[in-house]
Amino acid sequence: MIVGSIAMAVAILLAFLRVPLAFALLAVSVTGIGFAINWNIAFQLVPLTISDAVLSYDLAVVPMFILMGNVISKTGIAQDLFRAAYAFVGNVRGGLALSTMVACSGFSAVCGSSYATAATMAKVAYPSMKQYKYSDELAAGTIAAGGTLGILIPPSIIMVVYGILTQTNIGDLFIAGVVPGVFGLALYMLAIRFIAARDPSHAPQGEKTPWPEKLKALSGVWPFLLLFSLIIGGLYAKLFTPTEAAGMGAGLAILIATFHGRLTWSVLRAVIIDTAYTSVSLYTVLFGALMLSKLLTLSGLAAGVLALVQSTGLEGTALVLVIMCVFLVLGCVMDSMAIVLIFVPLFAPIIVAQGFDLVWFGIIVIVVTEIALITPPVGMNVFVLKAVLPDVPVLRIFKGLVPFIAVDIIRLAILIGFPAITLWLGSTVG
Repeated sequence: MIVGSIAMAVAILLAFLRVPLAFALLAVSVTGIGFAINWNIAFQLVPLTISDAVLSYDLAVVPMFILMGNVISKTGIAQDLFRAAYAFVGNVRGGLALSTMVACSGFSAVCGSSYATAATMAKVAYPSMKQYKYSDELAAGTIAAGGTLGILIPPSIIMVVYGILTQTNIGDLFIAGVVPGVFGLALYMLAIRFIAARDPSHAPQGEKTPWPEKLKALSGVWPFLLLFSLIIGGLYAKLFTPTEAAGMGAGLAILIATFHGRLTWSVLRAVIIDTAYTSVSLYTVLFGALMLSKLLTLSGLAAGVLALVQSTGLEGTALVLVIMCVFLVLGCVMDSMAIVLIFVPLFAPIIVAQGFDLVWFGIIVIVVTEIALITPPVGMNVFVLKAVLPDVPVLRIFKGLVPFIAVDIIRLAILIGFPAITLWLGSTVG
């Protein structure tokens, strides 16, 4: 247990120091297992863990969903969704921000990455909001907060990672993420309306779009509806597995982009290269996380933490609240993926021992990591946005995020207090 504790402390320190997470986790795990058990076992576990992961049928969803998101992103189809959303809600005060949030949720439904959602929508929506004299706080805050929906509205890469780490059905996680994701979108839109009503200078009123143009703009919605319906509808109806859904989603995205005449050879090459780069990076990080999970078990740290929690007398919702507070504090200084990879293997056995549903816990964890993406001082979505919008000060982005963080805390409390909200849709599956 001592070796495991030291290894965890070193892993957290390396994450703070921004050491590449994959190599930090692998180095800490191998060293820890070497000291706790023996070095032969440590070195033998590395190729076994990597081969098991690479050959995993479930893990094949990762490159397929990344490919699907890249096709939609790099072919400009995301701009069509934004224009459609603006056509219907752009005339109300704050309508451009509302349109951006709707577009973020739609893009999230085919992307699965918060960073990609934030970066794409910054290029698509921010120029329009500045043209209509939206404040930097509301414009940048809307995009950064809307980007967080990318890891909750399925398909989601972080859901896949969580499912693999905890051996939870990925399809069940996708279905469970729908209602909390839509709930989050609704709360974000209420926050925008509140900001616009409190200080109209933040959000000028847009022009009304005639109905013929509204109907024409709807042509930008069907690719997202089709992809989302195929993936979530197929999983809900048990027509195919998440891996099959990912393959069909990627194939359909390519067909849609080809149908629009936007998938040139140069774009296809960029999509494939970006997909390969992102997939390999994510696989490498996951290898390290799987090794860390083995270290926690072999060193006795997981069992020790479970015994420690039981000795404190904390149980039920009170225990979950304490764990969420830990995640929230960590989210202020650590990347969300690092939090999931390092701490989920440690806390998952405790949640199981308390009789909680791991699907529900997974959604709660993802909501917490959403908050972590936009909280100072290390809100990764904020720095992604800063890279795309170098003229907007970081402090101004964080200031604009305060209302969105507030409604996120409310959503987290409601989902913890009422697990049925998360599990309802999955319970209706036949």
